[in-house]
Amino acid sequence: MKWLGLVLIAVVLVGCSQTAEPDSLLRIEGKTMGTQYRVTWPAAQLSDSGTLQQALEQRLLDINASMSTYDPESELSHINRMTTDALRQGIAISADLATVLHMSKIVHEQSGGAFDVTLGPLVNLWGFGPDPFSGNAPSDSAVTDALTRVNAGAIQLDGQQLVIEEALYIDLSAIAKGWAVNELASVLEHHGVVDFLVDIGGELYGQGLKPNGEPWRIAIERPSLEGHRQAQLILPLTNKGIATSGDYRNFFMHNGVRYSHTIDPRNGYPIRHDLASVTVVHESVGLADAWATALNVVGTEAAIELAEKYQLAVFILQRQEDGFQELASSQFKKIFADALP
Repeated sequence: MKWLGLVLIAVVLVGCSQTAEPDSLLRIEGKTMGTQYRVTWPAAQLSDSGTLQQALEQRLLDINASMSTYDPESELSHINRMTTDALRQGIAISADLATVLHMSKIVHEQSGGAFDVTLGPLVNLWGFGPDPFSGNAPSDSAVTDALTRVNAGAIQLDGQQLVIEEALYIDLSAIAKGWAVNELASVLEHHGVVDFLVDIGGELYGQGLKPNGEPWRIAIERPSLEGHRQAQLILPLTNKGIATSGDYRNFFMHNGVRYSHTIDPRNGYPIRHDLASVTVVHESVGLADAWATALNVVGTEAAIELAEKYQLAVFILQRQEDGFQELASSQFKKIFADALP
C-alpha cells in the first residue's frame, strides 16, 4: 500500500544472452507479489541465465506460498482464517514466516506501534484495500471499531512456534517484498554472482560494482502531486538496501480534505503532517521497508528522533511553503557524505 519513490538510473541493460559482451549487463525480470522483480548483473560473471532464473523464481514462489494474502492456500492465509482458540494453542510455522514476523515485531516495538502488520481492517475501512470504496470518509465510530481488530502486540513468537492471543488479519506487504530482495541476493551469490542489483517493486539492494567499476546509482524521487518525475538526490548503492515511503501518490479527496493511504495504526486515521517522503538505507531491505513505513507514520520530528536512537540511515523530504527541505540522520550523512550537497 505504500508508494516507493526510487528510480533506477544510469544503467544500460541488455537482454539475457549467451553471447553478451564481457563489459555488459544482463537482466532477468518477471512478475511477483503484485509487482515486478528485476535482477541485473555483469555478463562476465554469469552469461547463462536460465538456471539462475529458475532458482530466483522458485524462491519467489516459496515466499509467496508462505506469506501471500492473495493466495487463499498460502501459509499466512490459513493462519488468518484460524479461530482464536486454535491460535492461542500455538502453531508451528515455516522458518521464512517466522523470520519476517520477528522482524515486524522488532519495528513494531521500537517504533512505538507505528508499524503494525495487523492494520488490514483500517486499510479496508479507508478504501485502500480490496473492498470497494464507498466514496466517503468513515465515521469516528467505525474507526474505533476497526481499531479493536488491530493489535500486532498480540503476536507472540518462540522460534518457529507462533501464538496469537486473538484472531487477527496479518498482512506482510510492507515488509515481505523488502525481505524477499535479500533472499534473491542470496540466490545470486549461490550462483557465483557477486556484483548485482535486485529490485522488487521499488525495494532495492545493490552489491559490488558495475563492470565499469562504478557503483549502482539510485535516484530518490522528488515528490509531485502532478505526476512529474524528477530526481531529488542520487545515491551510490554498494552492499546496502534502500526503501522509500511517501504519502503523495495514493490518496483521495473528500469535502476538500486530502486523505493519505498511509494510516497511523495508533489512532486509526490517515497521516496529516509535513513529511512528504522518507528513505531508509539498511543492509536488510526488509527492515528498511518496514522502517520507511513507520517513520512516514510518525512525522518528521519523531522520525529523526527514532533514526538517531536506532542509528538508522534516513533521508527525509519535508514540505515547505516554497518546496521541500532535506533532512538526514547522522548515519545517513556518514554513509553518503560525498553524495549530499
